[in-house]
Amino acid sequence: MFERPDSGERAVLVHVNCPDGAGQEDLQEFTELVASAGATAVATVTGTRAAPDSRLFVGQGKADEILAAVQNHQADLVIFNHPLSATQERNLERLLSCRVVARTGLILDIFAQRARTFEGKLQVELAQLRHLSTRLVRGWTHLERQKGGIGLRGPGETQLESDRRMINARIKMINQRLDKVERQRHQGRRARHRADVPSVSLVGYTNAGKSTLFNTLTGADAFVADQLFATLDPTLRRVDVTGVGPLVLADTVGFIRHLPHDLVAAFRATLEETRTADLLLHVVDANDPERHAHIDQVNVVLQEIGAADVPQIRVFNKIDLSGSEPRIEYLDDGRVDRVWVSAVTGAGLDLLAEALTSHFHGTQVHGWLHLPVDAGRTRSSLYEVGQVMSEHVDEQGSWWLEICMAQRNIDKIIRDAGGGCDFHRADSVDIVAGTAQAS
Repeated sequence: MFERPDSGERAVLVHVNCPDGAGQEDLQEFTELVASAGATAVATVTGTRAAPDSRLFVGQGKADEILAAVQNHQADLVIFNHPLSATQERNLERLLSCRVVARTGLILDIFAQRARTFEGKLQVELAQLRHLSTRLVRGWTHLERQKGGIGLRGPGETQLESDRRMINARIKMINQRLDKVERQRHQGRRARHRADVPSVSLVGYTNAGKSTLFNTLTGADAFVADQLFATLDPTLRRVDVTGVGPLVLADTVGFIRHLPHDLVAAFRATLEETRTADLLLHVVDANDPERHAHIDQVNVVLQEIGAADVPQIRVFNKIDLSGSEPRIEYLDDGRVDRVWVSAVTGAGLDLLAEALTSHFHGTQVHGWLHLPVDAGRTRSSLYEVGQVMSEHVDEQGSWWLEICMAQRNIDKIIRDAGGGCDFHRADSVDIVAGTAQAS
């Protein structure tokens, strides 16, 4: 049995095309995934098969070609752009005398590198353990039952059973910790719901520019890099939008073709932010020739996590690279469909704010907020968030502020301001020469 090195960076890539499209993956994306994992691709072996081989996934001739590539380039590992069974991995490792990593294992490795928060590390470990639990047969040589005889009789448990038991115990503990984190997240969402603060979640294919857009809109410092899965841990920030008021913007993990089910299950708490959002901003790389396929794949994942029915606005980002002009597009019923922006240059961000205002306009109320003379702090806060459209002072010196806000936010302002503060819809009061007259 060969010795597995602690790390290996020289990799032979294997990409097999299937005529029926089963398991078909994009080779360019696969190469980017390998680079994101920190490996150096020294050779790429491609081929075509009608169906995967049950023993080696590829045929014997192609396996010999992979072996020659490993030996010629002194590669440390072979990475398949396909899911492999535990038996296929074991047989390939025996033949190639090096580590073999499937697409799922590659993505798990990238996620393990990107995790920064306590929750993110727990989620990655959970996905890794679930994946490992199906591959305990690989590479083990000490699975015999303990020998019999006086002083040598053990519990009769194989090493495989012992490993599986320890993994299951660890999975149970991680699930308990993640459940606690989920309860904390639920409390936060419940508090936002009580305060009637809308939530907007950024979703999209990985490396579409979600974090750059998030930083531009919120002034945050989320990690940004031109690589797949640069962002793993979710980030929430408050942002104030004129005509809408405060809302919570969430930056989430990017999606990818055939996102492993273990990851989807492990990141259920993170993806809950997407399921419970009031609006999804589906960020698309406008400069990517595969953008339409990526849009479809994101929608598949949204369907899988139960977020397909959440309202969605597509934000075509990176127009500075594609040469497109900033613009906003509407559906026939007047709803916003697409916004073309550049998070780097800021072009079109005013249109994105207009789109948010238009989307939430159905919950907006236009009218006059009457503030007494001692409510200067409330008046000042409304000016700070840009909610005041005009202002008049009546004969008693109190303020009449023209605003357009969600009714829930207006009710909160009245509660916080105390007595003497009330609101009148625009069609129920006229402002004439600084005085208010009921219609």
